[in-house]
Amino acid sequence: MIEDVTLAISLIVLSSIVCQWLAWKSKLPPILFLLLCGILLGPIAGLLVPEEIFGDLLFPSVSLAVAIILFEGSLTLQFRELHGIQSVVQYMVTVGALVHFIVVSVASALILGLSWKIAFIFAAITCVTGPTVIVPLLRTVRPNAKISNVLRWEGIVIDPLGALLVVMVYEFMVSDAQAGAMGHTTLVFFQLILVGGILGAVGGYALGVLLRRQWIPEYLHNLATLAWVVSIFSLSNFIEHESGLLAVTVMGIWLANMPRVRVEEILNFKENLSIMFISALFIVLAARVNLSELIALSWPIFVVLIVIQFVSRPLGVFFSTINSTLNWRERAMLSWIAPRGIVAAAISALFSIKLEQQGVENAAIIVPLTFSVIIGTVVWQSFTSRPIAKWLKVAEPEPRGFLIIGANTFARQLAKALKEWDYKTVLVDTNWEYIRTARMEGLETFYGNPISAYADRELDLVGIGYLLALGPQRDLNVLATWKYRHDFGRNNIFSLQALEDVNSSEKHQVSEEQKGQMLFGEGITYSSLVKLINSGFALKVTKITESFNYKNFQDLYPDAVPLLAINEQKKLVFSVRGVVFSPQPGWTLLSLTQPSPQV
Repeated sequence: MIEDVTLAISLIVLSSIVCQWLAWKSKLPPILFLLLCGILLGPIAGLLVPEEIFGDLLFPSVSLAVAIILFEGSLTLQFRELHGIQSVVQYMVTVGALVHFIVVSVASALILGLSWKIAFIFAAITCVTGPTVIVPLLRTVRPNAKISNVLRWEGIVIDPLGALLVVMVYEFMVSDAQAGAMGHTTLVFFQLILVGGILGAVGGYALGVLLRRQWIPEYLHNLATLAWVVSIFSLSNFIEHESGLLAVTVMGIWLANMPRVRVEEILNFKENLSIMFISALFIVLAARVNLSELIALSWPIFVVLIVIQFVSRPLGVFFSTINSTLNWRERAMLSWIAPRGIVAAAISALFSIKLEQQGVENAAIIVPLTFSVIIGTVVWQSFTSRPIAKWLKVAEPEPRGFLIIGANTFARQLAKALKEWDYKTVLVDTNWEYIRTARMEGLETFYGNPISAYADRELDLVGIGYLLALGPQRDLNVLATWKYRHDFGRNNIFSLQALEDVNSSEKHQVSEEQKGQMLFGEGITYSSLVKLINSGFALKVTKITESFNYKNFQDLYPDAVPLLAINEQKKLVFSVRGVVFSPQPGWTLLSLTQPSPQV
């Protein structure tokens, strides 16, 4: 066992990065690798024993990390996303949770032979899904917007509500021998709602005002928000135990929907923190699993998993989506995805200890039962959800399309060439004549400013994975590349060099980091492309072969501007500044070329 705390933390952090990298390379959800890593480092290798390493700080640290994860998730919840699905989300976190609680309570009591007390606690714990497992799974599965929004809202809202349900069941259990147990439980419930709701709303409003009025310097926004989240969570839990998760969730939703409050940078910072915390928490909590207890559960736990996957979840979705606008395919997909995550693991460990202290028999079995559900749902749904989504035809297409800033002549010609190669393109411009011409040519367009709030609401990025900034305005190109770099990734953003940057000194140029990759080589600007087109140059497709290689093409068309090529794997390779562009035999080259070669 590793006894040095620093060494243990270093091992956890390094393992987290390795697991995330493996998930990225394999296109599988990272939770699979994190769970496996935790089990390998914990019960199998014996290197990590969290209780021994972290001692009394283990569960407070887990609680704080879960609070930050929930706050980050709630910051992404915009009320406008609820249009058409509001009732579905409301019913999923209430009716759906109640259906799960009833079905799983009965199943675990009858199949596993649990006492009703343990069965009720286990059912309450496993009703939560959570952003720790939903968000990474959605990135891999990529269902349509309706399904994604329902699952994200459900996963984030159900976590604090699920925790409240567990507290209510626990309070009822420990007070059932006393008179007025139901009244006591009801009082606890309203206290949790009152304290968490009020502190969350007040905390969100106060932070929003501070940010909106610039009373906090911009460089402190992220750290101040983090400190505020931890403070509200701790204060809420101090006033009313287990109300903190509700408080930070309400605070995040309030802040996300508060007018004139920019949360993009805070969200980026919190997202990075959440990835780190999710990774570390899964490894730490998986390291606590007792393999002998898991194995001892044997076949009955598989039957319970089948009931959860094929009975309780579909029933909950069925009753929650009656009279909704969702079609049967979308309902089936919602019925399939409901993995359990960090909150279930953390709550099971906490209340297992509490029940043992109350003298409840077999309370320790709650932890292996919960981890069985976590592992079972995560593994099963990670491997099956993407194929099921494709089969049901509710999956978004691969993000291989292009968002093109500018609908000028060159942009339209390039968009038509990409469209012929079966790439989706969306041309964005504020010039109505350009947009009108593009539409007449059969191209998909968006009339408006690409960095406007209107574009945030209305611009459909489904299937879009790349950005080409081809407009004549340098500032708009730069702002667009900056705005969308988080959506597409820096390597998938390309921009034309501006004439101002060619003719100005370094102190007047926009930094390379803000512009994306520079297209089409040194000195190629929007103005130079327009001049070439006006002089008769046009796009030309050329097949590169062994007998007619790229050097032969350059000799035949010395003035041609190579734009991009598509290789034998159907992958586009752009001509960018600073990278050698050398199409190989079997590639297809797209260039801006004179109508006839000079021979």
